[in-house]
Amino acid sequence: MTKDQESSQKSLIDLLCETLISISQNHYQHIENPVKCSKRASVALIIRTRPSFNHWPEDEINQSDSNIRSDIKKFFTLPWVQQGDPEIAFIKRAAREGDRWTNHVALPGGKRDSEDLDDKNVAIRETAEEIGLDLSLSDALYIGNLPDRLVQTAWGTFPIMVLCPFVFLWTKATVPPLKLQPGEVASLHWVPLRTLLSPSSRTYKYVHTSDRFLQKGGIFSRTILRYTLGLMQFSAVRLLPSESLYCSSTKEFFPKENLTKSEHKTSFISKIIGQSSTKWNDSFSRNEPLLLWGLTLGILVDFLNQLPPYNAMELWSYPTFTNYDARLIISILTMSLKRRNKSLLRIQNSSSDQSTIDTEIEKVPIKDFSFSTAQTSDQIKILQKYQQKNQSDVVGIMLDGYYDKVRRGAIIAISLRTIGALSIMFIILKKYMKIKHTN
Repeated sequence: MTKDQESSQKSLIDLLCETLISISQNHYQHIENPVKCSKRASVALIIRTRPSFNHWPEDEINQSDSNIRSDIKKFFTLPWVQQGDPEIAFIKRAAREGDRWTNHVALPGGKRDSEDLDDKNVAIRETAEEIGLDLSLSDALYIGNLPDRLVQTAWGTFPIMVLCPFVFLWTKATVPPLKLQPGEVASLHWVPLRTLLSPSSRTYKYVHTSDRFLQKGGIFSRTILRYTLGLMQFSAVRLLPSESLYCSSTKEFFPKENLTKSEHKTSFISKIIGQSSTKWNDSFSRNEPLLLWGLTLGILVDFLNQLPPYNAMELWSYPTFTNYDARLIISILTMSLKRRNKSLLRIQNSSSDQSTIDTEIEKVPIKDFSFSTAQTSDQIKILQKYQQKNQSDVVGIMLDGYYDKVRRGAIIAISLRTIGALSIMFIILKKYMKIKHTN
């Protein structure tokens, strides 16, 4: 029986236990900030186990024994944990004008201040400030870190910060009352791990990319780009929380109104254009689907990549455009690069004591590969580049060199559409002149 077959017969809670033990024993090295990029930020991936109705712990005091809390394996042998449902905490950031991550689903965390001792303390401090959960308590067991990642903007052109994720395990059956920070956090959601792994939760997030592609230019230029390229399609996971908490003191949750008035007067013009006193409903955040994508999805992929036999990369696919011609051009340009990066990722996983993403490829030490081709030699050079940077995040490896091809494909698509439009205009003009000359 292979290792993957053995893993498939284990329960999710047992696989999670093995994964957390592995993370606690194998720490990733932190990456240094590049030149002209001094910002660092940390986030906390918080895991808890929700007890089932028939296996609720009777004595909470016994469950908080320090010996159990300090030992991952002992904790996962508790009856209520064995029958429980593991969950991860996500937040939805508050809507703030000009904020790059406004309304995004994320993990609790924030930027590092000068008085912070290290990156882990940033995650602990920011979690306490944003959601009111103290990860320095004995009830919270620090597991380890996930790969740091260099956050870049403008399609991988400009580095803006280094993001450091840390994993914590909440060891009690209940969580103390939480306090969401107004202006920072709109809501908090506990999402079962099994729903994150389900193929039915996978979807896409569509965003405008003209601002990313065109740093300078007016509304006309951006409109042309949106028509030419369409929206950009990113992998996403639709979150199905088992429990949610909202910051009800903010206008984003519910606008303040005069409760003594039974009616709200609406102007004649407002009636014509269809506006009403329930205008806030149009943007009511709770009615919008919770989509996990981008940076936070990349962190989740790094975590689930260590959870055999699940294929974490099925949660993620390469970003592309919605317009079919641009998508086809980019697909052709990146075909060989995708194969190279996939092979590179297999080598990366095989060289570490982790499971390979593709379950058909057995785990082999890196020295056992025969590097006889120039392509494989290039892969080793790229792998060495990542090792020198101490960068080993899954999505970062898969995206190596990808956005350069995307930028090139976008230029080709824009050029072809421009040539096509000019050609059509020329043909129409030529026929018009011919008809006019005939008359």
